[in-house]
Amino acid sequence: MFLSDTVVQLAYDPGITPSEGGLPGLSVLKQVMGSLNLFGLVAVVGALAVSAGVWAWGHHSGGHQAEANGKKGVMVSAGAALLLGAANGLITFFSTLGSQVH
Repeated sequence: MFLSDTVVQLAYDPGITPSEGGLPGLSVLKQVMGSLNLFGLVAVVGALAVSAGVWAWGHHSGGHQAEANGKKGVMVSAGAALLLGAANGLITFFSTLGSQVH
């Protein structure tokens, strides 16, 4: 087998595209994913509140490590909220970008 034959086989397009309605239970799976996203957002709100409390307590009590950990928790919570809120947009963007690769 020649190298050019191998390259041609690697470039083969299988013709698979995402299609809705192919498997049963897709609507249930969408509901479950939406509920998990909501649960994650609620958990992030709790983590943000706790982290902000630790940050304030560490600042007012002179606990520099507690203050640093509170700041870190606030930043991580904010980042997690950003990713959870932007999940649909990010997936759509990269899916569209990936479909343009030929």
